[in-house]
Amino acid sequence: MAHNPLVSIVVPAHNAEVTLPRALDCLVDQEKVDWEAIVIDDASADRTSAIIAGYVERDARFRTLSSCAYSAAGARNSGISTARGSWLMFLDADDWVDASFLAKMLAALKTAPDAVAAYCGSRRVMPDGELTPSSIPTEVAIQPFETFARRCAIRTHALLVDRETIVELGGFDVSLRTCEDWDLWQRLARLGKNWVMVDEPLALYRISPNALSRNSTQMLADAKIVIARGFSADPRVKQPASAHANGAIEANGGTASEALAWFALWNAASDCGSGRRSISPQTLRALPAGRKWAHDIAKVAFDGLMVGSLSVPAQLAAKWDRFGGSITELIIELGKVWDNPVAGRRVQYQLEQMLLDVDDLAAPRRLARTLGIRVDIQNPTSIELPDGIDQIYAYLTMDGQIEAVAQFGVLGKVTRRHWIELIRDFVPPERLTQNAARLARRPPVHAPQQGAGADKSNISAAEALSATAERGPDPDSHFGKLAQLAAQARELVRSSAEPAEPPAAPRRARPRHDKDRTSFWNGYFATEDPWNYGSSYEQEKYERQLEILPTGPIGRALELACAEGHFTRQLAPHVGHLTATDISAVAIGRARARCSDQPNVEFGVLDFSADTLPGEMDLIVCSEVLYYLEDLAELRRIARKIVEALAPGGSFINAHAFVLRDNVERTGFDWNTFGAQAISETLAGTEGLVLDQSIQTELYRIDRFRRLSPGDVATEPTIDYVPIRARLEIGVARNIVWGGARALRRDVARSERRQRIPVLMYHSVADEGPASLARFRLTPAAFHSQMAWLRANGFHAIRSEQLERFIASRQPFAGRPVLITFDDGFQNFADHAWPILRANDLTAEVFLVTDLVGESALWDADSGPPTQLMDAGMVRRLAAEGAFFGSHLATHRAIDGLSSSDLAAELLRSRMFIERWTGRPTTAFAAPFSVTDRRLGRLAKECGYRIGFGGRHGPADLDCDPIDLPRIEIRGDRSLDDFVAKVEAVLEER
Repeated sequence: MAHNPLVSIVVPAHNAEVTLPRALDCLVDQEKVDWEAIVIDDASADRTSAIIAGYVERDARFRTLSSCAYSAAGARNSGISTARGSWLMFLDADDWVDASFLAKMLAALKTAPDAVAAYCGSRRVMPDGELTPSSIPTEVAIQPFETFARRCAIRTHALLVDRETIVELGGFDVSLRTCEDWDLWQRLARLGKNWVMVDEPLALYRISPNALSRNSTQMLADAKIVIARGFSADPRVKQPASAHANGAIEANGGTASEALAWFALWNAASDCGSGRRSISPQTLRALPAGRKWAHDIAKVAFDGLMVGSLSVPAQLAAKWDRFGGSITELIIELGKVWDNPVAGRRVQYQLEQMLLDVDDLAAPRRLARTLGIRVDIQNPTSIELPDGIDQIYAYLTMDGQIEAVAQFGVLGKVTRRHWIELIRDFVPPERLTQNAARLARRPPVHAPQQGAGADKSNISAAEALSATAERGPDPDSHFGKLAQLAAQARELVRSSAEPAEPPAAPRRARPRHDKDRTSFWNGYFATEDPWNYGSSYEQEKYERQLEILPTGPIGRALELACAEGHFTRQLAPHVGHLTATDISAVAIGRARARCSDQPNVEFGVLDFSADTLPGEMDLIVCSEVLYYLEDLAELRRIARKIVEALAPGGSFINAHAFVLRDNVERTGFDWNTFGAQAISETLAGTEGLVLDQSIQTELYRIDRFRRLSPGDVATEPTIDYVPIRARLEIGVARNIVWGGARALRRDVARSERRQRIPVLMYHSVADEGPASLARFRLTPAAFHSQMAWLRANGFHAIRSEQLERFIASRQPFAGRPVLITFDDGFQNFADHAWPILRANDLTAEVFLVTDLVGESALWDADSGPPTQLMDAGMVRRLAAEGAFFGSHLATHRAIDGLSSSDLAAELLRSRMFIERWTGRPTTAFAAPFSVTDRRLGRLAKECGYRIGFGGRHGPADLDCDPIDLPRIEIRGDRSLDDFVAKVEAVLEER
């Protein structure tokens, strides 16, 4: 009985005398020897048959067949019909595989007994023998049918497939001139069986200028058939997996029209590479124009160019003159088909960067928008900018060695002085020679961003660039063009209808608590009504102090710390004579004027801590001031003075807030002092005082103590718990931590130092909105929970400028800082987020889209009704209240599709408008859609920015580049636990 080999290798050959020996030799070299090779001579007119005969004569594992199919599909089917092996391999006469191919593929199949196929990676071989990088589609092992429904992901000879299954499927479709292997793999995958991957490039695929695969018209016609089959039922597959019976699922990878467009793109790029244009751009209409697809589109075009031009990646840029015009025209036409030229430009930038990333720049490479060059850092020379070029990709070299790669946007001629600055920025100082090091130590020549730097933060971007213009740079140079754009932006801002806003007044600082108590309190009263005495919250406390007055007539009363007399006026009608005192003569003057019509009130300046108190008082009132005593020992001393000043049976009333320092586990004010609990306990422990009555709320308590008369017996006090009905003003609310705190800011500031902090990125805070934007939208309740958690855990908010200073000084962060940022500037930030932030004593930095301020988020229009954006008036108001603002550029277009000139114009215009609205320098930006490219950072610096947030994700640390800082996205479709886990993960690594 004849031995049945493990593997049958089918080799169709037509006029293959040049390449066939290499293909057959690779089989002889296989480490695994249990195979047969069936070589089909398909009507060859050269020495192919003689070559086959020689191998058959020398090695019994070779067999030969003759065919007149004139097609690889027909010839392979002939081989399948006589194959005896369990596994099939299809090897074209101009390809070959590694000597370990069979061994490794069979070993992989042995680990997966249910597998119907094994596949490996491959490399193309160009006519000059150069190899392309390895390619292996990992997605085939995950969802083979959904992959093959859309594209042919594997080389014909990069598979071992089950022979019986191939026979049952009917072999190759001979009606297809091309794509016949794709069609068979699609049918095989429709069965739903397992495919195993060998992650090595074991298959070598020869690229020939005469290959049928270079006939793009035929390829596209056949691909259309195969893709259509992939998206419908295929009667040729008798037992498909139920999931694949009716074809591919669009949600798993795109539509049939998209799949055909991707295939058309590859063929169109291949045509460009070979100097042809046979595919209409209209066939590309279904390609996705979204920014996230630009890299993939450029990658497919890059691959097509390689095959069309018969070049490996490192050779492509040097051949730009051959195909650059046609591929650029194709991309421009693609932008027109999309009705989105910015998207086309984005693809162009991506493609050109790919080309230059693998080029040695042995000679200058002038592409459509990018100039690739080498620059000698010891002798840089000015470079004129060719037409159309707006970015430079440069190898900075010294003695022929590449020291750094510089890619940057450019608007005009790059002067020698400009190069010196670039060299200083890009090349590490230790790598410079003595001459270059001297250049690196020179101060910046053109640095318009310094006008708004840390040392001159009061100078706007417009003024900085104006200064650049005044220095008189060459108007055709990069900085000359930049100065012209700045002048245009400045004129636009000046001519706008929006009035300029004076700088926001800083918050009034609380006076220092020094030894001079009188000066301390006079400092408080330098501004009238420092505590907003007329607020409903303060008035409610006054009403409750009146409610707790002792019954019966009150003859003589003393008010300590009467301030400006607001409560004095309300208390006076309830007593016979009232002495109102305060340490501040300024306050007493206002109180006297306020109560001038109250004849039973006399006023006097008195320091109740140092001065003697008048005695024999029936009532003493002292509220909201005992916190300011030095310590509890002083409080005990004051308590004894109060007892002595009271007549026997007299009452002492005080109102004070609960403070976290007394009890961190309950709601309280986050003040660095003792509060109502400690005050009440101290008074209760004072000899001669007993508590008669207490009115207690969640935020404060009002107590009435009584001086015992001889023979008096203390009784159980009356305690009433009442709600707070008054609205809390922001000045009060921001100091409250509801429900208690897990950590206090002052404590962690003393005990914790860390190298990194969370920078949180939010967008929208609203209860409703388009479902597709749920990721970017938190409900007000969810946002409140997050901010309350931050407050209760000792976090304090910082600004991006503070973060930059920490990075510059390498100074560790003290305590638990957090930078809270909002992109877009939605009106719902003002409506919902800002009140919540203020109530938790936090602030945020909002990045505005300045051309659309007061309008709506048009970039989200495809998802539903666009969300309203804040107008300039709201920006002014929030800036005055303590919010901070940065640039989200002017139009919210992703920057990787903007020309360098448009990008610079948006950076400048956006910054100048924000400075006009807020009256503050604007030094930070956030890239729209978190999309950046290699131009952005440097161009932003040149336009006056120092801080930038791009596409990097994670915490910010002291090693970060301030112009490319990472953030942590806070998603609206995640829980509070997820938020806590993200923030705590940053805390855990100090």
